[in-house]
Amino acid sequence: MVTKIWLSSPHMGGNEQNFVQQAFDGNWIAPLGPNVTGFEKDIESYLDANVYAAALSSGTAALHLGLILLGVQKGDEVICQSFTFAASANPIIYLGAAPVFVDSEPETWNICPNALEDAVKSRIAKGKKPKAIIAVHLYGMPYKVNEINSIAQKYNIPVLEDSAEALGSKYYDKPCGTLGDISVLSFNGNKIITTSGGGALITRDAETKNKAVFLATQARDDAPYYQHSTIGYNYRMSNVCAGIGRGQMLVLDDHVAGRRNMNAFYASFFNTINGVEVHKEKNDSIFSNHWLTTILIDAEVTGGKTAEGLRLAFNEEDIESRPLWKPLHLQPVFKDYPYYGSDIAQQLFDIGLCLPSGSNLGEYERQRIYKAMSKFFN
Repeated sequence: MVTKIWLSSPHMGGNEQNFVQQAFDGNWIAPLGPNVTGFEKDIESYLDANVYAAALSSGTAALHLGLILLGVQKGDEVICQSFTFAASANPIIYLGAAPVFVDSEPETWNICPNALEDAVKSRIAKGKKPKAIIAVHLYGMPYKVNEINSIAQKYNIPVLEDSAEALGSKYYDKPCGTLGDISVLSFNGNKIITTSGGGALITRDAETKNKAVFLATQARDDAPYYQHSTIGYNYRMSNVCAGIGRGQMLVLDDHVAGRRNMNAFYASFFNTINGVEVHKEKNDSIFSNHWLTTILIDAEVTGGKTAEGLRLAFNEEDIESRPLWKPLHLQPVFKDYPYYGSDIAQQLFDIGLCLPSGSNLGEYERQRIYKAMSKFFN
């Protein structure tokens, strides 16, 4: 029986069960324990930038806590990249704040510096200076960090770096996940490494990390009984999931290499097909983990071949692919919020496709993918 080729499936390295077994042996089946502490240290060591990591239950939880730590409250406004997954913006709503969406630029597909500054100036003119900027390294491709940080510093607005898809990516040799005032990672099942479900909040000082952990463990006061002076959340990662993460950290660099090899595989295939562009780094200042390889298909050049047509062709061969993210300002739930920019994000959504990119795809899977693409284009 032919097995399905998934877009981005979990890829175990072999040592995860050893760490999980240690959790069972020590009866650390709780949201604390040696694996949690060890996983945080592993992350900090990998990022190697004098940062502090708090292991949490999801990347969304990290974004939520990040906004709280940056002082976002009910009635505030937060600028958010429009071309991203809804989880980047949902925590803004959790807090009773309002998102202000900003278009992408065509090089990295991430938040556009020009549109960002237009948005900041416009909101300030309306008496609503944004409390934070959420910028996303989409599909593992670093955003224009220097330009975004320059604007943020100019107007004294902190940056919440959404690095959920970009662990292992770098900007001018600096690891993604260390480039904002507060940063977040995701270890969801489809990410570059996984803890089944999980995330992390990355800060520059121990005090902020401790505040994050305090809020993530129901904000229990230091008392012999249960006393709470502020609202808390059940956001801490379990020791069992952290054990999976410890094993995954041992193969992270291999997973990055595998994803980048898949990107090179697609680049080689499409090199001779006019009208198809594989999304790649535009210069040597950025290094993408290529979490997902994505393409744009210009139907006017390909003779009517479209991204949706290729998706359906893959589907017939039991191969998963997926349209690019639908911009958030076009989503029904966010349609009434402000948007700044042109139509770059919408154009990308209209003609783009995410291709199977897992680090566990071998020669057999590549041949199936190759045949499906050859059949479609030829």
